[in-house]
Amino acid sequence: MIGRLRCLVLDCPDARELALFYQGLLGGEIECPDPALAVGEGSAVLCDAGGPVLAFQSVADHHPPVWGAPEQQFHLDVRVGDPVAAHAAVLALGATPLDGGEAPTWRVYADPAGHFFRLVAP
Repeated sequence: MIGRLRCLVLDCPDARELALFYQGLLGGEIECPDPALAVGEGSAVLCDAGGPVLAFQSVADHHPPVWGAPEQQFHLDVRVGDPVAAHAAVLALGATPLDGGEAPTWRVYADPAGHFFRLVAP
């Protein structure tokens, strides 16, 4: 092993706005107290003691990816207990449902900056 993953950093138009979206989706604390995770001005960090750290950095000319396109770089899978309730909740937070070939156990969305995530039933 060479190292350990520190955090996943997402480029976006507004770091604070996207951090608030993911806080609503995943819980956690924005601007967690660990100074080792400070990523600089125009950035926000979402920490959760039980999960990965997500960081967000504001980029003026951010271009969101296109679901299904070759340049799609990654997506997040979020496990939920009640997919119907979770669907309504992520829409209320500002997510956009995508036509991603939904299956009975998952559905694809874009966050407010256009990054992809799936709600996955257990």
